[in-house]
Amino acid sequence: MNWNAVRERLPLPDDDGSDGASEAADDGGNAGNGGNGRGGTRVTRRRALTALGTTVGFAGSAKAIDNVFVGYGIVEGTNLVDQDLATVVGQRLQPRNTWTRVRDNDLVVHDGVAFLEGDGVDESLDLATATRADAREIDDELGVELFEPLVADHETLARMRDTNAAEVDGVRFEFSTYEPFFERVREGNARPGSVARLRENRYTDVDPATVEAFAEADPRDPKAVVDGLVPAFRGHTSYDIPRYAAGSVEDNVLLGSVDLRQHFESPTDFAALEDGRNSGMFCYEFVYRSVEALHSVSAYDQTTPVFGGRVYDERHKHEFTAIGSVLRESDELVIPMTFVDYTHSTLYDDLMLRGVMGRGLEAYNDRHRATDIFWNN
Repeated sequence: MNWNAVRERLPLPDDDGSDGASEAADDGGNAGNGGNGRGGTRVTRRRALTALGTTVGFAGSAKAIDNVFVGYGIVEGTNLVDQDLATVVGQRLQPRNTWTRVRDNDLVVHDGVAFLEGDGVDESLDLATATRADAREIDDELGVELFEPLVADHETLARMRDTNAAEVDGVRFEFSTYEPFFERVREGNARPGSVARLRENRYTDVDPATVEAFAEADPRDPKAVVDGLVPAFRGHTSYDIPRYAAGSVEDNVLLGSVDLRQHFESPTDFAALEDGRNSGMFCYEFVYRSVEALHSVSAYDQTTPVFGGRVYDERHKHEFTAIGSVLRESDELVIPMTFVDYTHSTLYDDLMLRGVMGRGLEAYNDRHRATDIFWNN
């Protein structure tokens, strides 16, 4: 946990609680951190922390118990193991226009047409009308196995645009914990082209060198990245308990009349994590960083090509990471899936409560559930 960053947000011993409120009042404006941005009561960091101290014990403890123990099928509700997970996964999963790199060439798939451009290379193929023999001929000329798998998988992927993927003939989902997931992909006939088409390009703007330095893992090895992010997150950040508590008080006690969260916000990108400007992250921010890390290199360059997504649990207002791949078995596309939770591996380890409240990184279990999964958000 980045205790120094957290400590910087707390009032200093000689802080009188004003945070410059008197000076701002003399100017007649909402200078510094004094204004709430809504024309309402001025709330300083100290007052915010005081409010948290007196109310979060009541509002927060009940919420924490509800979030951790209820709604996963023990008292009521369900969980990833018991629910109809394929239907949830397949609801939004579909191929999109995409750009990626293949052997220093640009591969673009747009409206069902694949374009490969690079030094001395300029090929295009309509995936819907081309035959596998046509595609194989181009592959032989280029010395790569590229267009034939794209043509072979295209018809099945295209049906996922208008139909839940769980209902598409020729698509089968498999779910497991993350160790067996990576073994399954490693030993199967992986389809990096189809994986690339299921990725969202918003997650490709992180330099692989940044991921490697942060996670101390080769970004071409997704399993190493998944494991490496656990100590990396714990060493550079923590779950943002002060911001969570502030939000609970703001929403449940003050009913949104005062903006408490503003006093506990910090940047959450990889650069901020590295240089100490970050002082805590929420569950969805762990998801964004983890998917960015997994998507930082081309699926064609990965030892086990993967795509990532954001799982939303409406019942518990929680989010965690989904990881999938695509395999070809006979005439089927098999989509193995797994789930990891960096909130659990960070927060519960920090608080030494993993045995009671969470099970570390693993999320395909009876302590997680999915309302929706966003792949292309």
